[in-house]
Amino acid sequence: MRIVLISTPIGFLGSGKGGGVELTLNSLVSGLLSLGHSVDVIAPKNSKLFKSNEKAKLHLVEGEDQISWQHQDYNSPVIIPDNSLLAGMLEKGLEITKQADVLLNMSYDWLPIWMTINAEIPIAHIISMGSESSVISNLISKVYAKRPYNFAFHSKIQAYDYPFIKKPIIIGNGFKLDNYIFQDSMDGPLAWVGRVAPEKGLEDAVYAANELGEKLNVWGLIEDEIYASKIEKSFPDGVINWMGFLANDDLQKEIGKCRALINTPKWNEAYGNVIVEALACGVPVIAYRRGGPSEIIQHGETGYLVDPDHKESLVSYVEIIDKIKRKNCREWVEKNASTDIFANKVLDWLNEIINEYKKDEYNK
Repeated sequence: MRIVLISTPIGFLGSGKGGGVELTLNSLVSGLLSLGHSVDVIAPKNSKLFKSNEKAKLHLVEGEDQISWQHQDYNSPVIIPDNSLLAGMLEKGLEITKQADVLLNMSYDWLPIWMTINAEIPIAHIISMGSESSVISNLISKVYAKRPYNFAFHSKIQAYDYPFIKKPIIIGNGFKLDNYIFQDSMDGPLAWVGRVAPEKGLEDAVYAANELGEKLNVWGLIEDEIYASKIEKSFPDGVINWMGFLANDDLQKEIGKCRALINTPKWNEAYGNVIVEALACGVPVIAYRRGGPSEIIQHGETGYLVDPDHKESLVSYVEIIDKIKRKNCREWVEKNASTDIFANKVLDWLNEIINEYKKDEYNK
């Protein structure tokens, strides 16, 4: 197959602004290439794919970024800026897909979804978030009624955010495990990884570390400087070790040295990439039972699930984290979240979509 992927219009690949979509896209490209498929990637200017994905053809597009729906009101209208990056990427994708099998959209935005029922070529969508926008959810409902196969989700809990999805297609996620080194270290620091923004709940992880008299290593793009400063001022000096934003190869080496990852989202994560990355390195995870992480973590086997926003429970579970066998963490990822497993799920789904379009063409 020749598959054309559209990246997120929030930031260029490698910037960190695109959050988990950046890693998901690279993981999928890796899996598709290893299975012998041809891949084109449409992405913002300055984007770079992982070195292992150099066989994919990268098409760079200039334009103005979209505003993330995470940072807008649920009832906000759709805003498409002049010289829209998203529109430019979609235009390029539609052009290339004339000689390809399917266009796979990975941007959570209105325009590509609207095009699904206004284009003759198959357009598939990996929905990367729960319902964050009324106008997008309403549009997905409308398109789903005509093209129910064209949407896939990372987890069941994420899909349930859209009540009109009756039989969700769940594809999970996958990771190139050669890039993750298993480390059997039980004495390292505590870790937190993610975009530093209010919906990620960093303050709860800092609370837990402070209660235990420990430091918390924080990796990730500081997206909200005011929020980060407010947290820092709320706790004694030195509790937070700001470690910055690292490329994945460097990040996994550092995470692997930690004895636990604390994950404290205030919203329903669609999946939880950083959780699986930590598990791949042998690091157990303590996370709120909210969103995708509650489907990933095996309570008592690969980490612990905590009632949402119950900070005191975070503390008690950190205290018994050494009961988790680190090899269990790596084994779960090997069995459930490799790039090949992920790519095969996506391919099965895309073939369903393509077959539906062929039936439609035959019936005309």
